[in-house]
Amino acid sequence: MITGIGSLVTNDPGHGTGPLGLLTDAAVVIDGDRVAWVGPAAQAPAADERFDADGRALLPGFVDSHAHLVFAGDRTAEFNARMSGQAYSAGGIRTTVAATRAASDAELEANLAGFVREALRQGTTTIECKSGYGLTVEDEARALRIAAKHTPETTYLGAHIVAPEYAEDPAGYVDLVTGEMLDACAPHARWVDVFCEKGAFDGDQARAVLTAGIERGLTPRVHANQLTYGPGVQLAVELGAASADHCTHLTDEDVAALAGSATVATLLPGAEFSTRAEYPSGRRLLDAGAVVALSTDCNPGSSFTSSMAFCIAVAVREMGMTPDEAVWAATAGGAHALRRSDVGTIAIGARADLLLLDAPSHVHLAYRPGVPLTAAVWRAGVREV
Repeated sequence: MITGIGSLVTNDPGHGTGPLGLLTDAAVVIDGDRVAWVGPAAQAPAADERFDADGRALLPGFVDSHAHLVFAGDRTAEFNARMSGQAYSAGGIRTTVAATRAASDAELEANLAGFVREALRQGTTTIECKSGYGLTVEDEARALRIAAKHTPETTYLGAHIVAPEYAEDPAGYVDLVTGEMLDACAPHARWVDVFCEKGAFDGDQARAVLTAGIERGLTPRVHANQLTYGPGVQLAVELGAASADHCTHLTDEDVAALAGSATVATLLPGAEFSTRAEYPSGRRLLDAGAVVALSTDCNPGSSFTSSMAFCIAVAVREMGMTPDEAVWAATAGGAHALRRSDVGTIAIGARADLLLLDAPSHVHLAYRPGVPLTAAVWRAGVREV
């Protein structure tokens, strides 16, 4: 039993006040890897062990639904150049592709495991991981095999950019991505993704990739409308994608489509922060009735952060979201984007993924940006931090 919780975010309105289901002076009982009881501390049942939260805030572990963690090398020089005035484009991905292809399986896995641990120390208990830095049949398949050792949320992103050797034959690369590469990768993936963007894949190419993935039993998600207006959001909604990610440049029709669908708008403030780009409006999406998630987009080129707390602070400061909305988006919103009901909430039967803050309220995640507030983390009932 975790008792003495000053402020408990359950994300279950039936348990407490507001959309966060807030409870004060609360307790949570864990049995094995699941939450067995939630409620006022004074009414808590007996338990074998007790942990005193000492008036601090407890919330669900963060659910990071968009990350690129199977890679080698870094892009410090590119970041330095961009911060010195050069524009960001999709082409920089090729630098990471070359380094990733040259790395061993052991090097890639060690790198991935390090980022998963880094995220866990900051409260992330569920993380999605994409391929996309191999762009050959074998390199994409091995990326997914490695990722699957660390998370069930693996995404086939062979359509990240056109592989360098197919620069003069993009149609041939789409054929590879929807054929032999998909055959090799589908057994190791849950999701299929595509970077639908100028400099990557157009609407017709993206449709071909996603449709092929759907036919192989994968559920789509889409890199949509990051660098400019385009067809990505509409395609995501049309094909029933779990999420449209980035959503930086949206028409009124795009916003209406998201609000009228089950497709989550996943916002990635680290990308705008790291590229000095225009931030999307979380307020516009929320006011329209869309479901919004926050994620890190952790990758070596355009958002090299694993901190969901940082993303919450930026979303509140730059994207018009309230602290409550941002915390919900980083927990329950991410769970929606992964179509998971067992994470992102603290409710009976949910997986016991919990984050204890060294603060009296979840609001401190935005109120104290950049401050390490993690006091303890439980993942599947086991204290990890």
